[in-house]
Amino acid sequence: MKTDVKNVFIGLLNAIQAGKIYSEGHPTFKEFVDVLYRRLVEHLGEKREIILGIIEGELAWEDEIYFELSQRLKSLVEFLQECGINRIIFRPGLRPDELSAFITFLTRPGKRRSLESQETDELQGLENIHVGKLRAGAARPAKGDADRERHARYEGSLEFASRSLTAVLNKEEVDFLDLRFNILSVMENFMGRHQELLNLISVKEKDLITFVHLLHVSVLSMSFASKLGFAKDDVLDLGIAALFHDVGKLHISSEILKKEGKLADDEFARIKGHPLLGSMILQGYQDTLGILPPVVAFEHHLRFDRKGYPKVSYPRPPHVASLIVSLCDVYDALAQKRSYKTDCPPNKIHEIMNLEKGKLFDPALLDRFFQVIGVWPIGTIVMLTDGRVAVVREVNEQDIFKPKVEVVHPEATGEIIDLLEAKERVQVREALNPMGKGQKYLEHVFAGG
Repeated sequence: MKTDVKNVFIGLLNAIQAGKIYSEGHPTFKEFVDVLYRRLVEHLGEKREIILGIIEGELAWEDEIYFELSQRLKSLVEFLQECGINRIIFRPGLRPDELSAFITFLTRPGKRRSLESQETDELQGLENIHVGKLRAGAARPAKGDADRERHARYEGSLEFASRSLTAVLNKEEVDFLDLRFNILSVMENFMGRHQELLNLISVKEKDLITFVHLLHVSVLSMSFASKLGFAKDDVLDLGIAALFHDVGKLHISSEILKKEGKLADDEFARIKGHPLLGSMILQGYQDTLGILPPVVAFEHHLRFDRKGYPKVSYPRPPHVASLIVSLCDVYDALAQKRSYKTDCPPNKIHEIMNLEKGKLFDPALLDRFFQVIGVWPIGTIVMLTDGRVAVVREVNEQDIFKPKVEVVHPEATGEIIDLLEAKERVQVREALNPMGKGQKYLEHVFAGG
């Protein structure tokens, strides 16, 4: 009995996910490519060719559209559309090495640019695979389209975070490959752009604020770990641990978490118990997620000085992953505008967190974090001392108070000022809240991104 069409599409998605995560020679990559190859060959049989495609955003096999499957495999549709592909043709004689080379080509960095510029020598060398590109794929998106695409990517990332966390809360099965693939996509789309994430959350519903926060902490943690020199696999592992670090808190009544007045003793005790609860939940997913998520969930409130909770007797400091997530957790919590408190300007966040140096935070990690992110992060809208408005474009590690900025008001000329070289002639006076005074300059934040 031949494999059904659904499994071919699933096999293609799994092979692409593995290609994004692992090298071409990795056993896991070879395993998924081999599964896809067997399914394709079984379907080819005596056929002249088989065609997998996308028709108006829906997966298609030959001339039949699979609407329900398109929803389930939304990430496959989005990936192929990002590549500018609307059909893939496989012909008899297909070889495993061809299929492996094809998946590797699709999943390497810069794949879209290669397809759009017609640099397809590698594809032309594949005798039994042919790719049809979307005619509009090479066109640069209009500003409105770029804005919609940016929001769509953010919406998609938030949906992934919500879906993954809900699955664990409901004790459902978690697809490790899909989870890792989506974490990688989040990293590629938003790494180093935390301020842009903050600028995007104004469109989110308040009920999603916890998922928003966990997504941001994951992005921040991966960005920081990457700058620290962590290997790619370790960065992804940390991103997953950061995403799930507060899963125990999600189990606690939302009424307690949103309460504005003083908590009762029993309510506070329940909240303080969330690290242990989260760790216990995640231990049930250790075979899928690994050991790091339960460790980080247990330790993220332990503090560098080990005076936090839960109380432990061992003398060693928390795992470095826990220290990183704890730092990013506090930073994003301070940076976000919440219903129960006002937001903090970036320089105030720097001041507050430095008061906890050596206590809540590892001193070396804290110093390095602000070297990387700056006092005024990339994408921050700032008022300069000469009255002009600018957007931070680059952090100066030599002096974290003096970034490189692009002037956007009174006239957006593209002028870049290195405040390190400007000395005291012009400096940052204050940050403009993107939900308030800075809102009318938001288009300039993304224009330079």
